[in-house]
Amino acid sequence: MSKVRWGVLSTAKIGTKKVIPGMQNGAYCEVSAIASRNLAKARAAASELGITKAYGSYEALLEDPEIDAIYNPLPNHMHVPWSIKAIEAGKHVLCEKPIGMTAEEGQKLLDAARKHPELRVMEAFMYRHHPQWQKARQLVRDGGIGRPVSIQTWFSYFNDNADDIRNQPEYGGGALMDIGCYPISLSRFIFEGEPRRVMGCVTIDEQFKTDTVTSAIIDFGGITSTFTCSTKSTPYQRVQIYGTTGRIEIKIPFNAPPDEPCILYHETDDEIQEVKLPIADQYTIQGDLMSKAILDESPTPTPLTDAIANMRVIEAILRSGKSGKWETIKDLVD
Repeated sequence: MSKVRWGVLSTAKIGTKKVIPGMQNGAYCEVSAIASRNLAKARAAASELGITKAYGSYEALLEDPEIDAIYNPLPNHMHVPWSIKAIEAGKHVLCEKPIGMTAEEGQKLLDAARKHPELRVMEAFMYRHHPQWQKARQLVRDGGIGRPVSIQTWFSYFNDNADDIRNQPEYGGGALMDIGCYPISLSRFIFEGEPRRVMGCVTIDEQFKTDTVTSAIIDFGGITSTFTCSTKSTPYQRVQIYGTTGRIEIKIPFNAPPDEPCILYHETDDEIQEVKLPIADQYTIQGDLMSKAILDESPTPTPLTDAIANMRVIEAILRSGKSGKWETIKDLVD
C-alpha cells in the first residue's frame, strides 16, 4: 500500500473547504469516501471534491473494508464517541481538536487506542506542522531569542449566529474550546513543557451561555504565556514570542494560507529580519505525516497524551474563571 485510504465523517466545512483539499494534494493520502447522516449531502460533497464513495450514515463508512483511516471533523461532543467506534472498526483516526469535551473523555479515547496498538490515533492540531512553527521552535531551541520569557497571543472572530454549534455549550462551543486551545497548545509546543498553574478571566454570554471572551495567564514556572480568545471580536490573530535577547512574531499563526509564503519576524539587537517561509499547506503536511506514520508503523507526530494535557489546561482556566484564583493543572499526563 503506497497511500492510505481515508474516509471522512461528516461534511463539516473545515473538512470540505480545508482539510480534504489539502489531503488530496498529499503524497500518501487518498480520500476515498465521505459520510453524512444525509445521503444527498454526502453525494453532493463527494461530487464537488471528486471523492469516489458517499455514505448516508457514519456506520456505513466505518464498515467499509477498503477504508484504512478516518478523519473526524464532527462537533466536539462527537469526537470521542465516533473516534472510539472507528478504532473498534479497525480504522486509524485523525480527530479534530479539541480532542473531546473533557480531559476525562480524552482519556477514554486513549484507553481505547491502547487496546489497539496497531492503530494510529492523533489530534488534528495542523498548525504545528507548518514550516513557520517548525522555524519558530527551532529559533527558540537555538537561543535565537535568548532565554524565553513570555508568549502573547490574540485569536478572535465574530460570530453571533445562535444556530452555530460554536455558540452552543452542549456541543462544546465557546471561544476557549474552539480557538483558545491554540494558544495553550502553542505555548506547550514552544516551551516544550507543561504549565504549573493558570489564571483565567472568562466572560459568559447571556444569550449563548458560552464564553465569548476568555483571557488567561499560563505559568510555566518563571516563564508565562498570556492570551485572549474571542468569538465576538473583530477577526484577528497574532503571536509574539519574547526572550531576553530577541523576539519572534508570527503574522498569520493559525490560518496559514496554502498558496502564498508565510512571514515570520525575528528581532535581535534592534534588527528585524523578515523570514519568508516556503509556500505550504498545513493540512497537506498533517495528512502526509499521519499517513506516513500509518504506512511505516511509526509513532504519530503528536501523541494522544499531548491532547489530554491540553484539555487539562483548558479545564483549569475554566475553573479559575469561576473561582477567581490561580488554579493548578490536575493530573497531567506523563
